[in-house]
Amino acid sequence: MQAAPELELTKDQGIDFLSHFSALEDPRQQGKVDYPLEEILLLVLCGVLAGADGWVEIQKFGEKKLDLLRRFRPFENRTPSHDQLGDIFSKLDPEQFQSCFIAWVSSLTGLSGDIVAIDGKTLRRSYQQGGRKGAIHMISAFSANQRLVLGQKNVSDKSNEITAIPELLDLLAIEGAIVTIDAMGCQRKIASKIIAKKADYVLALKGNQSTLHDDIKLYFEEQSACSFKDVKADVHKTIEKSHGRIETRTYHVIDDIAWLQERHNWPGLKSIIMVTSTREIDGEVTCETRYYIASLKLTAKRAAEAVRGHWSIENSHHWIMDMVFRDDECRIRKDNAPANFATIKHIASNLLRAAPGKESMRVKRRMAAWDEDFLASVLAS
Repeated sequence: MQAAPELELTKDQGIDFLSHFSALEDPRQQGKVDYPLEEILLLVLCGVLAGADGWVEIQKFGEKKLDLLRRFRPFENRTPSHDQLGDIFSKLDPEQFQSCFIAWVSSLTGLSGDIVAIDGKTLRRSYQQGGRKGAIHMISAFSANQRLVLGQKNVSDKSNEITAIPELLDLLAIEGAIVTIDAMGCQRKIASKIIAKKADYVLALKGNQSTLHDDIKLYFEEQSACSFKDVKADVHKTIEKSHGRIETRTYHVIDDIAWLQERHNWPGLKSIIMVTSTREIDGEVTCETRYYIASLKLTAKRAAEAVRGHWSIENSHHWIMDMVFRDDECRIRKDNAPANFATIKHIASNLLRAAPGKESMRVKRRMAAWDEDFLASVLAS
């Protein structure tokens, strides 16, 4: 077996983010380990950054790029096979891995004043055939301002988001942020958790909170009918034109809601929001009205930033994971491997976003495959 060459310590070897994963427990018997866990994490991450989407591709990357990998760590026994990679990732504790990930992201940025969008996504091909295990549903927290994945938690199915969201919030340092969640997350327990974390919320409101929804809907309808002459409402309007489509959104915010809070006693409730969207395509006009509750008194413009910011998790995170990292095509299925591989892809996504240059994520990923120096700079970013 070829030993690693003698290397002087270089700046490349000081990959800071790896230190945040040193607490991750290695599930293997330590006396029989040929490939240190730190080297395995680095190999898989570099492979994913360079375009690999599965264990076989990562094995080939390791074989072809051994000299590159040895710029960072010794790799005395070269790199493991695809079966070994799959086995190790299937046994790693996903909760520990995600905790390490969150600690790393927390070291990079503060969230005061940021909009943190929380939403779920199903990894469609992560199921095991024969009904042995359903597809993994992953909830993620995403910084709308900084375009970074802040943390994630895997749940058995979408219905468990309600219990998983507070658990994810417990892991995050969100003081000073505005947390946005869709209607499924509009729950008293979740609202209370956000307030306890010294953050604020803007929560979408639908039929799952039917009485609160109906009271707010009726109140806005009554005030709209009289042009809001009986109450002070802040208003903000946006118009977007793109590809023959014109979309106008009007945001109304009312914070004079003592009567509503007396009736419902909702945790931290300070204001209510109505968003009216009018879309015109080829002369056909459609209209939709949505309602939100908030734990702070905010301007209509800031409400618009929060509502629009929530969509960033779909447009800037879920879309990237599908179209750039091929989430829906990934066939990694065994035990904990799907959740752990998703965490690796979130690390890669954050590193590519932080990398210098204005190229798209897709182009940066290809540059990482073509240019070893660029890949090294991504690891150092």
